[in-house]
Amino acid sequence: MLSTEDNSPYEDLENMPIADFLRAMNAEDQRVPLAVAQVIPQIEQFIKALVPRMKQGGRLFYIGAGTSGRLGIVDASECPPTFGVADNVVIGIIAGGDSAIRKAVEFAEDSIEQAWKDISVYQPTPLDTVVALAASGRTPYCIGGVQKAQQHGLLTACIVCNPNSPLPRLVDYPIVPQTGPEILRGSTRLKAGTAQKLVLNMISTTVMIQLGRVKGNKMVDMQLTNQKLIERGTRFLMEELFISEEEAKKLLSIYGSVRKALENYRKLTN
Repeated sequence: MLSTEDNSPYEDLENMPIADFLRAMNAEDQRVPLAVAQVIPQIEQFIKALVPRMKQGGRLFYIGAGTSGRLGIVDASECPPTFGVADNVVIGIIAGGDSAIRKAVEFAEDSIEQAWKDISVYQPTPLDTVVALAASGRTPYCIGGVQKAQQHGLLTACIVCNPNSPLPRLVDYPIVPQTGPEILRGSTRLKAGTAQKLVLNMISTTVMIQLGRVKGNKMVDMQLTNQKLIERGTRFLMEELFISEEEAKKLLSIYGSVRKALENYRKLTN
């Protein structure tokens, strides 16, 4: 029995007062950051192996099914607007294709061949990396994907929540936050999904910092695609250059990004 499938310590959920259930759920959720903290050394080791490959042009693929697949797509899709990278640098792939993002595709995760077929569309090279996301650690889609990836020389990792499952034994860098049974038995979109999201946050943010996409604590390469982001970029410039809001807005409108505005302003004033 996988730990994420173990019996919930809570019974008769339908009879629990709402406040009691919410407190119980919150208490379970508080276990997640502690579980993630235990695997920080493994996350660090993986990132240290990943960054040099990406500096040489390698890409990062996330593969998964259901909730896990959706989490990978969320993380991948946030990288271009947040860090200004091309949309083919971090790529999220879900079993069943894009239609599975919104609606479950029956038995899509059961194909052991399909993940590599989906990755192959992008013409993978040995500089690329595949991270399999599977709370259970036994999803055939993910197992087949990392096996084929290794055969073709790609770096592999996984983020799973069951230590005694197949995936951690198959990849170069297993990351296994042990979140235990869910309050709603087997519903791994809860604690397990939260743990996967926290680990993904760590990986993508740390990698982008290492790739030079952050200055100080500022997203200097973010895409200025709405008024909120333009205002954020304006504040960044005001704080960094000690200039007025009017000057900052003018710089952004001329150069189109915080980084370019910073670089060109300093050239002009030095």
